Amino acid sequence: MAKKSNIKNFILRVDAATMDAIEAWAADEFRSTNGQLQWIINEALRKAGRLPKKKRTEEPTDNQEESNHE
Repeated sequence: MAKKSNIKNFILRVDAATMDAIEAWAADEFRSTNGQLQWIINEALRKAGRLPKKKRTEEPTDNQEESNHE
């Protein structure tokens, strides 16, 4: 049985001039066109504050570390 992926596929239609600009930008950044589109979307979401908050693992403070060693 194949693993389920958290990646979703979709079709995007853009005009030729826009696609040419994206392809050129991707080449300048040494990315694939798909990778460039993912980066552009991620940056736009980050700047708009629309990305889900990442869960941060709590690291013990100095006081917590000392109390654990007693």
